[in-house]
This record gives sequence, C-alpha cells and structure tokens, in this order.
Amino acid sequence: MARVFSGIQPSGVLTIGNYLGALRHFAIKQETEETVYCIVDLHALTLPKDPDALRLQIRTLAATYLAVGIDPLKSILFVQSHVPEHAELAWLLQCMSYMGEVSRMTQFKEKAEGKESVPVGLFTYPVLQAADILLYDTNIVPVGEDQKQHIELCRDIAMRFNQRFGNVFVIPEHQIPKLGAKIMSLEDPNKKMSKSNPNPASYISLMDEPSVVKKKIIRAVTDTGCEIKDDPEHKPGVANLLTINALCSNRTIAELEALFAGKGYGDLKKDTAEVVVATLSPIQDRVKDILETTELEEALTVGAERARVIASQTLTRVKKVMGLL
Repeated sequence: MARVFSGIQPSGVLTIGNYLGALRHFAIKQETEETVYCIVDLHALTLPKDPDALRLQIRTLAATYLAVGIDPLKSILFVQSHVPEHAELAWLLQCMSYMGEVSRMTQFKEKAEGKESVPVGLFTYPVLQAADILLYDTNIVPVGEDQKQHIELCRDIAMRFNQRFGNVFVIPEHQIPKLGAKIMSLEDPNKKMSKSNPNPASYISLMDEPSVVKKKIIRAVTDTGCEIKDDPEHKPGVANLLTINALCSNRTIAELEALFAGKGYGDLKKDTAEVVVATLSPIQDRVKDILETTELEEALTVGAERARVIASQTLTRVKKVMGLL
C-alpha cells in the first residue's frame, strides 16, 4: 500500500476548512492506504506561543483526529516532538539545502512581512517539513494549494540527496483534493479561510457553538445580483457557500444550484448553516468526551512508538551514507 503522511500545526483553532480540506479525508485514506498523521508541535514554535495554551491546543488537535474517525490501530497518530528523529534529520537536511531555494518560499515572505525580527525557525521550517515527510518513506502528501511549493522543495532536497548518496529517500508526490482544497474566508471570499485571521467572523471553528455557526454564515459576504451559481471568479462568496454546503451535505454543486434556482442568498445561507451544524455537532461531542479520558494519552504513546520504529531506520540509513558513526 502507498504510505500517506500529513501534519497539522496545533496553533490557533481548527476551522471547517481544515476539516473539509483535510481531516475528513484522513479517516477514509486509512482504510486503503498506510497512513501516518503527525501533530507538528515543533512547527508551532516558529512564532511565540503561550506554553499552557500550546499544550491545550496539542491535546485538542489530537482529540480532533480521533473524533473525526482516525483509528490509532489503523493509522500512526503521534506528536512530532515525541519522535526526536524529526529534529535530527531536519539538521542534516539543512546542510543539504540552499539559502536561495528556502528564501523563495512564499509562506515565509507572508509571515515575515512587516516584522522587525524573524526567528530562524520560521525561515527553515520548510526543511523540517521535508524531514517530517522523508522520515517515513512517504509516497503521498495530501496538501492544500498553499503547501504545494513546500512539497516541491522537499522533492528537490530528496533528489539532491539521492543524487549524492544513492537511493536513500522515497520521492513523495503531493495530492490536492478536487473539491474543498481551499475553503475561503467568510468576510473576504477572495482569501483562504485561515485560523490565523484575527477576525473570528472570517472562519468557522470546528468547536463553534451552533448559534455562532449560524450567525457567521448568515453574515457571510456574498455578491451582487441574486442568482445562486457556482462562479468563483464573479461570485466568490456564493461559490464558497456552495462548496461548504456540498461537502457537508454530500450533495453535488449541480444539485444545489437546481435546489436554489429562483431562491435568494438567504435560503442558501440558512441551508448551509443547518448542514454545517449537523456536521460539526457529533465531532464536538466526541472531542469533549476524549479529553476527559485516558484514551488520548494511550493513543499518542502507541503512535510515537510505532513512528519511531520507522523514523529510526530512516535516520540510521541517512547517517550511515553521510559518514557519521
């Protein structure tokens, strides 16, 4: 079976965009592929974090993985810092990476913009991301469009390493979902929905109460005119709501266009709010239950042990060819 690797940062809140674009696919993949899911807490340290808040975010993200259907017996689920091979391989790969290629990463430019000083970790974290992926002989990395550039850097580093030292690394391929890969902001449908947006009205948190979800969707920015049509270029707000609705209700865009023909934006928003609440409520209840038991700690302990078996083998192989004792 192909091996799939994915990592999510425990920073801020998870949005419905994270769920529809990534998390909901993870449980499906574990049935047909070998899946490795990582809570990349070391990546979260690239910008200042409150330690207590970070600990809670790590536990909540791990609980969310379990709540959406990740089975720790079928998938390897673990916290990045519990497997020290990630940090060690990242250093070895940094020595094989070039300033020019890392400086071209657009996410670094966006996050560093306007800041007087920037941590080195923010600059080099795409190399740590490459280490995350390469440690597990990964074949497929499911990502959003915004992460495609980082996967290309990972591939470049791996191919350069292989060219110099032999076939040590598997060269991964990125995989972008056809629908839902990019859920847009509710306040500006031309921008991706982001948990880092300071305005909570711009996103739907996975843990938002039903009344909050409904209020946010009712107030979501739509477009001029009244036709409900999937036209991201001219009607980005409507297209975004149609995408969210389709993914939560398991209906096609065409079915929704037919359903709302002759109706107004208010009808679309009301229906979208209902299907979103119906999707999120069971997940929220499960997360709360998991956080009150020892299920989470047990799953993460087993996951780290399973991950280290693979990671240590890869790291040993790397150190040997590089001349380390």
